[in-house]
Amino acid sequence: MKPEDVTTVEKASPPSKKARTADFSSVVKRSHSVTENSILDIMTDSIGKFKEKVINDSIHGHIVIPAVAVAIIDTPQFQRLRFLKQVGGCHFVYPNATHTRFQHSLGVGHLAYKLAEKLRKENPDKMDEKDSICVMLAGLCHDLGHGPFSHLWEGFVNKANPGMNWAHEDSSIRMLDYLIQDNNLMPILAALGDINAQDILFVKECIGGPIDEQTGLPMKDLSRNDKTWRCRGRPIEKSFLYEIVANKRTGIDVDKWDYLKRDAYHMGIKGHFDHDHLMHYCKVIKVEGRLTICYRDKEDSSILDMYRDRARMHKVGYQHRGTKIVDRMMVCYYYSDLYFLEYFIH
Repeated sequence: MKPEDVTTVEKASPPSKKARTADFSSVVKRSHSVTENSILDIMTDSIGKFKEKVINDSIHGHIVIPAVAVAIIDTPQFQRLRFLKQVGGCHFVYPNATHTRFQHSLGVGHLAYKLAEKLRKENPDKMDEKDSICVMLAGLCHDLGHGPFSHLWEGFVNKANPGMNWAHEDSSIRMLDYLIQDNNLMPILAALGDINAQDILFVKECIGGPIDEQTGLPMKDLSRNDKTWRCRGRPIEKSFLYEIVANKRTGIDVDKWDYLKRDAYHMGIKGHFDHDHLMHYCKVIKVEGRLTICYRDKEDSSILDMYRDRARMHKVGYQHRGTKIVDRMMVCYYYSDLYFLEYFIH
């Protein structure tokens, strides 16, 4: 190597500096020449990155997640659920019960779509595929509003604010609105699944029931015997769709099916209820003027198993003496930092 070559190399500016300068100059130039075509190119790139995924779930096996659902899952607001324990302080009693709201939400979304598609094949004149997709999105998003230690936080918020009557479904709906706005998802949801504002309203109603037009939150203190059709996302002819994720009439829904199976599995508690079996014996039938999801009379024992499993889970898991002690300790800690509550809500 010649000396002049060494001198030339030493005097040359590092490539990284040149690259940074060039990139900045390019950005400045491009910032003054943004066109409608360039905006469309950016949107196309954003839509293209969301593709169908297959997830191997410990409870349901392989779950297929469509691209429109992946767009919601791949947001910081949804990923937050990875850090929320599904059963709160139960893992202090059952060390393996460390599963999260993220896993549960994926499971509920899967079961919601599975049941909706089963009903759609039997009733093609009463619903379409987009209805099934919306129900799946409701299953995915139904727990977006949970706080630390799940239901423990919900109880604490109401005790610390008497008369507030706050429920995690309220925050789930607010979080869904924020998730869509913060990530500019409406154009992407429209492109991937033809989802519009009416469909988002339907998703919210599947989570929390009829939405108050003034507050944008679920209506409070509605009677189960209320005959007035208050939902605006879908007409009364599709009333049975509202019984899939959160059944306000009977309590038989896919949310319960997933958490009973998942919580029992991770706690090592044997359950007897088989949701796949029960799913095969349901039909849409008109009851008192509304289409309702009904079950064969011979499946009364299966439904009884479901409620027995739920009672068992409360007795030996959720309401276990050790769990309640941990809950009380956490509540005392929360009370010592009430300013955190005000920050979380507002």
